[in-house]
Amino acid sequence: GILEKVRLYLIKKLLPHLEDRRKYHQEFASSTSFHGVHNIVQTQSKTRKVLWLLVVAGCLAIVIWQICSRFIYYFSWPTTTTVVVQYVENVKFPAVTFCNLNRFQAHAVSNLKIIFLIWNIVSGVLHKFAMEDKYSQELNDFLLGNQNFSIKEFTRKNGFYLNSSTLLECEFFGKPCYPQDFEHVFTEYGNCFTFNHNDLLARRVTLSGRGLHLLFDVQQEQFTDEPALGYTDAGITFVIHSPKERPRFDGLGLLTPVGMHAQVAIRQLKSIIQEYPWGECKPDIKLQYHKIYSTNGCLRYIQDWCGCLPFILPGNGIECDLLKFYNCVYPAVYDIEIKGLCTVGTHNSTCPAPCEETDYPTTVTYSSFGGEKAIKYFSTKLKKSPEYIRQNLVRIDIKYHDLSYKITQQQKALTISELLADVGGQLGLFCGASMITIIELLEYIFTNFCWMCIFLLLKAPEMPQWNNPSQNQPTHKEKKKGIQEC
Repeated sequence: GILEKVRLYLIKKLLPHLEDRRKYHQEFASSTSFHGVHNIVQTQSKTRKVLWLLVVAGCLAIVIWQICSRFIYYFSWPTTTTVVVQYVENVKFPAVTFCNLNRFQAHAVSNLKIIFLIWNIVSGVLHKFAMEDKYSQELNDFLLGNQNFSIKEFTRKNGFYLNSSTLLECEFFGKPCYPQDFEHVFTEYGNCFTFNHNDLLARRVTLSGRGLHLLFDVQQEQFTDEPALGYTDAGITFVIHSPKERPRFDGLGLLTPVGMHAQVAIRQLKSIIQEYPWGECKPDIKLQYHKIYSTNGCLRYIQDWCGCLPFILPGNGIECDLLKFYNCVYPAVYDIEIKGLCTVGTHNSTCPAPCEETDYPTTVTYSSFGGEKAIKYFSTKLKKSPEYIRQNLVRIDIKYHDLSYKITQQQKALTISELLADVGGQLGLFCGASMITIIELLEYIFTNFCWMCIFLLLKAPEMPQWNNPSQNQPTHKEKKKGIQEC
C-alpha cells in the first residue's frame, strides 16, 4: 500500500547506508572550521585525543559562559553618561520671567482679604483643615455674593503691571528694550512678564560678560501681598528658562530684594535621556498646550477632573469660577498631593522624565545698589527721595559666563552591534569560530535530526493489512467446506 511505498522511498532516497553516515561524520569532523575538533578525530594517540577533547570542551564551556554573561548584561539595559562641553561663536539667550513679590495693588485688595485665601487655594498652600476651620464662613459668604467673580480678570486688572514707571531701564546687548518686549503670563505670583518669550525670534549672545540689564521700581507703597501685614517682602523674583517652556517658580525662582544689585552669570546645560528601557523617557508623549514636553506641563489633571482651566495654567479652556475653585480645584490639588495621583520621573509614572531638557545653572552675586552720587542722580531723575530709591529700586544684570554649553547625554552602554562583536570575539578567541561555523553546525545538526526522524519512522510497527488477506490463511468458503467434509 501507500505506507510500503513511503518506506521504500525513504530507504532508497533519504536514508543513507551506515557506511555513508559514518563517512559523513568523519568528513564533517575533519573539515569543520570549529578549531580543535579535527585534532580529536585525526590523531591516533589516545592520550592526545583525551587532551584535545578536554581543551575543546573547556573552551566551549568558557564561550557559553561568556556569551550568557554578555546577554544577561545586555538585557539589564545598562547606560553610561557622557559630559561634553561645546564652545560656540554665539549661543541663544534664555527667556527670563520677572514678578513682583507684592502681587496686587494695595487699593484693590484693602477690603478683599478673601482674594489671598482663594489664591492660596489655587496654589495648594493651605492645609485642608486650616481652610475649613478658619475661613469656611468668610469664604462661603464671599462665594454667595460674588459668583461671577473672575480671578483672572481681577489679577490682570489689579495686579502688578509693567510700564515705563516700573521698568526704568532695559538694555539687551547694548540695545534698548521696552515693556512691549515682555509677554504677560500668569503664575503663582500673579501678573508676571517674560523677556525673550518667542523662540522663533530668540536673541543670541556673541560675547560673554554682556547680556540683559534691567532696573525695576517695585513701588512698595502701591503694591502689597497680604492686606493684614502689608508688603511682607519687597523685591523682584525671576526665573530663567527655555523660551519653549512655561516659567516655573516653585522653589526655582531667584530673589533680588530692594536696594540690591544682582549680577547673574548663567550657563546652558542640556540633558538627553534615553528612552525606556534604557532610560525613563517616552519620546512619543506630547502636551496639548505646550511646545515641548516637560513634567511641569504634564500635571494638568485638574482640567480633566473639574472640566475647567485654572487661570494660572496655559490654554483656552473655560476658566474655573469661584465655586469650581472651592468645590473642585482645591480638592483636586489636595488629592493629587496627598494620594499621589500625579507621579513624576519614571517610565510608568503619569508624567515621565522628558527625553531632552535644557537648564540654566546660575551663579548670583549681590551688592548694595547705588553709591551716594548714584542715589542723588536717580533721586533727581525720578523726583523721589534718596530713601525711596533705596527702598524701591532693584537692578538685575543677566549674562552668560562664557560662550559654551554643556551636554549631559545618557547613552546605551551596550548596543546590538557591540553585543554581536562581543559574541563574535569570544567565539573567535576560544573556538576559532565564525558565522560560517555556526551555519555549518546548524546544517550538521539538522541533517542528523532528519536521519533520526526517518529511522524512527521506519522502526514504527506495521499497520495491519485488513484488505489484503494472506495467501497462507484459508478463506471463509474454504473453512466452511472443510467443516462440512469433517
